[in-house]
Amino acid sequence: MDANVTSRIEPAWPELAARIAQWGRELGFAQIGIADTDLDVAEAGLARWLAAGYHGEMEYMARHGTARSRPAELVPGTVSVITARMDYRPEPLAAARSIVADPTRGYIARYALGRDYHKVMRTRLARLAARIADEVGPYGHRVFSDSAPVLEAALAAKSGLGWRGKHTLLLTREAGSYFFLGEIYTDLPLPPSAPVSAHCGSCRACLDACPTGAIVAPYEVDARRCISYLTIELHGPIPESLRPLIGNRVYGCDDCQLVCPWNRYAPLTTEDDFRAVRHGLDRATLVELFAWTREEFDTRLAGSAIRRIGHERWLRNLAVGLGNAPSTPEVIAALAARADDASPLVREHVRWALAQHAARSAVEP
Repeated sequence: MDANVTSRIEPAWPELAARIAQWGRELGFAQIGIADTDLDVAEAGLARWLAAGYHGEMEYMARHGTARSRPAELVPGTVSVITARMDYRPEPLAAARSIVADPTRGYIARYALGRDYHKVMRTRLARLAARIADEVGPYGHRVFSDSAPVLEAALAAKSGLGWRGKHTLLLTREAGSYFFLGEIYTDLPLPPSAPVSAHCGSCRACLDACPTGAIVAPYEVDARRCISYLTIELHGPIPESLRPLIGNRVYGCDDCQLVCPWNRYAPLTTEDDFRAVRHGLDRATLVELFAWTREEFDTRLAGSAIRRIGHERWLRNLAVGLGNAPSTPEVIAALAARADDASPLVREHVRWALAQHAARSAVEP
């Protein structure tokens, strides 16, 4: 951090923390917390998770060593972390459930229906950081939102934004789990917020609802089986044994959130950037999405988090969805149109999908 500490005004830190929370709310954040930098417990849990191989191909989870769990190693001088959450639920839960239940439509994780949250969160956090500088003068800080080796959920839990649910997502009594997280690493010695107690009790709805059994135990997720990992992080072929379980989920998965009792209280977003109105993704069928050319994919998803997986993996995911869809003439024709796709990855998944339909027709009376 390159703060000019000699020009800093030393405020009363508890009063400053309260003002930061107020400024955050004025900027559209649902809640602001403050955490210290002691993540020893989370560091041990991360080490066990990595040792089990649950991270799959996400080598970046191990690449930065202890910098992920020791904020001052990532940003020297960090002594406290300002955490923030912003609600994103774009529609009633019943609307999302209806799409999952319709095998002709492509289900996209609700967080990805709007504008790329990384940009929205970082821009808003930068404005909060600037407001703090107006108050105290130059200070050391860096802004993050799912953009660096940061243990976001652990820091958010320490700062009182919520508790870790059995699906490992952060939960709050007021907003369930439908929110984004962001952080400001800072050299300001702000007083930590009080953590909150957990309220999952004996509930295991998320474990029972996971389509692929990725939540292998309470608070333990094997990413290699998680649909979000398979459709977003995985670069190669999706394991054949898991393809039928993916259903129509073509970018991420919300099943564990859709069944969580606490999400009954999740408010609809007030942010236009997160509303489900971009490109009709909340209404599109698998056949329609599969027809997009590379140019259409890049143009229609400009500014979307989905664009980062690229057109090839987009088609891979849709081919799996089409393989699980009803065997209608439209579905078969859509798959056949890409049987000779230039991408070996796409061709292989199309062959699998067509074989699924052929096998079903062979056993139908």
